Amino acid sequence: MVPQLRGIVQLFASSRIMVLMQEELLPLFPLQVVLFPRTPLPLHIFEERYKQMIADVSRAHSEFGVVLAGEKGIVNTGCTATVEKVLKKYPDGRIDLISIGRRRFEIILLNDEKPYLRGAVEYFDDEGSDPIPPEVRERVFDSYNDLRSLHEAEPLHEPELSDPQLSFQLAQVVPDLDFRQMLLATRSEADRMRRLAEFFPGYSSRQRQIQHARAVAPTNGHAKRPPGV
Repeated sequence: MVPQLRGIVQLFASSRIMVLMQEELLPLFPLQVVLFPRTPLPLHIFEERYKQMIADVSRAHSEFGVVLAGEKGIVNTGCTATVEKVLKKYPDGRIDLISIGRRRFEIILLNDEKPYLRGAVEYFDDEGSDPIPPEVRERVFDSYNDLRSLHEAEPLHEPELSDPQLSFQLAQVVPDLDFRQMLLATRSEADRMRRLAEFFPGYSSRQRQIQHARAVAPTNGHAKRPPGV
């Protein structure tokens, strides 16, 4: 890169960071959770720093960012949330609440000036609107309905079929954090549906095996329960 062009790139990057820093920093809540837009997330707030965070965002009627936390730190792509409803306040300040996912973001810079982490972020949404092949949609819904039949005791979330990002609602049934994080970062509804069409059949098969094992284990593999069980 020629020196003049390198200087322009560096100046652009610095200006971009300054603009982000001038905007309000987003409070960050690292969790072992991947939140999707327009999906609910129950929270039990008990740490002092997050009590303060919830008080701050509630007072300002603003968002906070949910980011997946791992052994090596937090990932750089998350989803904002707002407090939808406070379920219970405890005498010691703990709070039970329901939050709702809003919009996706990438972390550009971190700030630790407050007791809780904040970040300068860039928001993003899907790029383009490629059509979803009918056979892909059919495979996804067939697999999702199959999963629903496995959860009759605890019915699955009823998806809103009019949602242009329906994949996020359908993926609520998936506990695999790596897969959920990949979906969150994917900027195409068609791509997310294809990935669900590939993932759901194997996941459904594993769930059936788990349910069968749980049903058979108490009987020791026989029709009658063993003595003492």
